[in-house]
Amino acid sequence: MTFTRGEIRNLFKGLAFLSPWLIGFSVFMLLPIVLSLYYSLSDYNLLQKPVFIGTENYRALASDGIFWHSLRVTLLYAAVSVPLGLFMSLGVALLLNVKLFAQPIFRTIIFLPSLVPTIAAAILWRWMFNQRLGIINGVLAPVLGWFHLPTPPWLDSSNWVVPSLALMSVWSAGNTVVIYLAGLQDVPRDLYEAAELDGAGPIRRLWNVTLPMISPVIFFNLIMAIIGILQVFDTPFMMTKGGPNRASYFYTYYLYDSAFTYLKMGYASAMAWIQLLLVLALTGIAFWSSKRWVYYQGK
Repeated sequence: MTFTRGEIRNLFKGLAFLSPWLIGFSVFMLLPIVLSLYYSLSDYNLLQKPVFIGTENYRALASDGIFWHSLRVTLLYAAVSVPLGLFMSLGVALLLNVKLFAQPIFRTIIFLPSLVPTIAAAILWRWMFNQRLGIINGVLAPVLGWFHLPTPPWLDSSNWVVPSLALMSVWSAGNTVVIYLAGLQDVPRDLYEAAELDGAGPIRRLWNVTLPMISPVIFFNLIMAIIGILQVFDTPFMMTKGGPNRASYFYTYYLYDSAFTYLKMGYASAMAWIQLLLVLALTGIAFWSSKRWVYYQGK
């Protein structure tokens, strides 16, 4: 196969236009990825040259109790926060999709928390979760008092800290709500009309029309939630410092400590690659299961 001078000239022009992206991708993405793979097979403390040790870091991780503990904490958090966030944001989107007075204002209010900086949100929620002075326990105290039950310790208890952080994660679900709203706007009205003619009530219309039609949107939000939840770091770092008793010591938190506190960059790189494999495995399971519940129009 031969190329004319004009085709070669156009190829170089195209590469010239792409060169800023290609250089940026190579320097800031591809090179760090390759180096992290090499560091994961090396003993590297940031201060000296890396020494190749093969798979020793991975074997050390297999017998590291803190590694397995942080992985369990992260998976527990994901098991609570992912379904909670998906269902709560879907419910809010369904409510905001109904025509009502000042609808744009309510949509704006729901989206605003996602714009709040993480540090400001952490300070706010630490006060709200305060066992004695927090507004949440201030509201719950009269209700629980009728049943002679104490108010939850929230961030001060090993049993409550992960559910507390999962509850806080719903606070910034505005982006997910907006994506759901966009999907709900695309549901054909004639399907609702046909369902009403068949005698379907609101619940049946939701189950048989709305959810199947927005199932690709639900699937997209599920994938994004899996990727994001497994990398959670900033919230526990600022609110709990991994406590109490490492009950909120997430996987990425341990990765950060390994790299920048203990200066075990090779060990941290091995953790990063295992994290990547875990994300790929969970998203692969999600894609495999999507064949049974995701409906695409035209198929």
